[in-house]
Amino acid sequence: MEAREDDANAVRAGRIEVRRSARWFERGAVDAPQLWLVLHGYGQLASAFLQSCAPLAREGRRLVAPEALSRFYLRSGRGAIGASWMTSEAREQEIEDYVAYLDALVEHCGARAASVSVLGFSQGVATAWRWASRARRAPQCVVACGGGLPPDLDLDAPALRALKVVLSAGEHDEAYTPHAAQHDAERLAGRIARCEVALHAGGHELDLELLARL
Repeated sequence: MEAREDDANAVRAGRIEVRRSARWFERGAVDAPQLWLVLHGYGQLASAFLQSCAPLAREGRRLVAPEALSRFYLRSGRGAIGASWMTSEAREQEIEDYVAYLDALVEHCGARAASVSVLGFSQGVATAWRWASRARRAPQCVVACGGGLPPDLDLDAPALRALKVVLSAGEHDEAYTPHAAQHDAERLAGRIARCEVALHAGGHELDLELLARL
């Protein structure tokens, strides 16, 4: 059938898969029995975020900080650079991409690890939850710092049932309030193995004392 002129001039969207490089930073022995993914927030870079997670480090634990795939200049096309896990544009494809990325990273780094856990901060919390619910190798623990459950999360996903979860919120955090953390805990009740709400006196930041005792 001949194509109509209006069909030939229509705007169409396409999608192909391409290879690209991703980077991560790490500390701890490569053969450590515990593997922890630590996922930075919006506008951060993995190297600096790994440094901020230093209280989480200890013998027998390997910390791996993957960097989100979309980097950008934080101010008017120059200067400091940050990264983002996703935006609202083509969001499902971006989620699929970073879930596959984290799966590949765990497979690469965690072959000798007995357990896998994930900590997310701010935007990294939604990333951690989406990955945990779909992961090829499900984590045993999710630590959510300064960020809530993403609205599209399947709370009945089988991978979530055995999870131990810590919800961390600052008393002066306007982005993720203690009330929001308690609401998330109520939503998770009966769906996961264990949930703890851990409050701290700060704002939108990591609770270093919490990291030290995890």
